[in-house]
Amino acid sequence: MSHGRWAALQAEMRACRACLVAGYDIVPGAIFSGPAPAPLMLIGQAPGITEAQVKRPFNASSGTRLFQWLARAGLDEDEFRRRYYMTAVTKCYPGKHPKGKGDRKPSAAEQKLCRPFLERELALVRPRVVLAVGGLAIETVLGRKVRLDEAVGARFSVDGRLVLPLPHPSGASLWLNRPENQARLERALAILGDELLPLVEGRTG
Repeated sequence: MSHGRWAALQAEMRACRACLVAGYDIVPGAIFSGPAPAPLMLIGQAPGITEAQVKRPFNASSGTRLFQWLARAGLDEDEFRRRYYMTAVTKCYPGKHPKGKGDRKPSAAEQKLCRPFLERELALVRPRVVLAVGGLAIETVLGRKVRLDEAVGARFSVDGRLVLPLPHPSGASLWLNRPENQARLERALAILGDELLPLVEGRTG
């Protein structure tokens, strides 16, 4: 990989103001972390306000919950952040939901503006495994609409990469309140720990 291309992409993402110019009330400043290339890439929906303040993905309560899940698959948070790449469908904090319930979901127009960055990240990071966290990330990575209860607990292959969907760890999500969905999450974590991590770590073919 060209380090020049990687440095240029990082600089472009940090400097981007396209959504502001388009009239969206975002908090500019792209949030992403980790090395490139990396064997595993985690893609979320968009950073929250805490992530925007500290400049680190999944750094608030959602991150705490996410890394509790990943620990059950054998992944340590510090090691994960050091070894693997973390980003989101849209890179900047989109602001609060207009009705005051959590953060605003990035619009289709914002997703389209940010999509070239995600495609370039995938090309330069070259992950073997992608963790898609939350409905928006899952649909973006798979390239189609899909129900959470159909996606979580299954694994997919997209453009030569293995994709593992996970639900969003936000406390605002009620999806995990149902026992059958908890079981789907446990299946996903078992796939991650038993099947995908050995591939990521080069322990199998």
